[in-house]
Amino acid sequence: MATHTSDLLAAAAPRTVAVVRQITDDQLDLPTPCRDYRVRDLINHLYEVVVNFQSLARRSPVTWADKPDHITEGWRDRFGAETRRLVEAWSDPASEQGVSPGMGMPQQVVGAMALLDLTVHGWDLAVATGQAYGAAAEVLPALHELAGQLGPTARQMGVFAEAVPVEAGPPDLPRLLGMTGRDPAWSPVG
Repeated sequence: MATHTSDLLAAAAPRTVAVVRQITDDQLDLPTPCRDYRVRDLINHLYEVVVNFQSLARRSPVTWADKPDHITEGWRDRFGAETRRLVEAWSDPASEQGVSPGMGMPQQVVGAMALLDLTVHGWDLAVATGQAYGAAAEVLPALHELAGQLGPTARQMGVFAEAVPVEAGPPDLPRLLGMTGRDPAWSPVG
């Protein structure tokens, strides 16, 4: 089976997995557009997102307090495998129904949050490590809607930085990045 969420995750995930697979060990300490994260930190965060949102799809409790270092032997392959499991978890139609007991918001919004992290952090990691990144076009309208919906609260909670003005246009990646507080022209050399 498939759901709208799993279809969008399936479109976005391979792009981020490809970026992660190309990150070399000597790039792990590079800065990223996420102000307090180096590449290593962001990979660990994204790994936690991928694993925890599998549980959230099943309405199982998660903890964000543990911060293990996932960058150990075989981490690139494990990230790919966990990302496939994320798509599978959201393929169950029940994953999109009701309200998340752990997040207190509609399950469809929770699934879209995983999609947002995969897409935006995929770009973060790509630009930090000198890789090209093109978001899956079919995910952008949903992500623009989500970023618009969650933006004020996300900025208040420090999840998003202040919005960066980007020329208005169709739902595209630069505008989404600006909505989440990223400068689409960011580079590691300033």
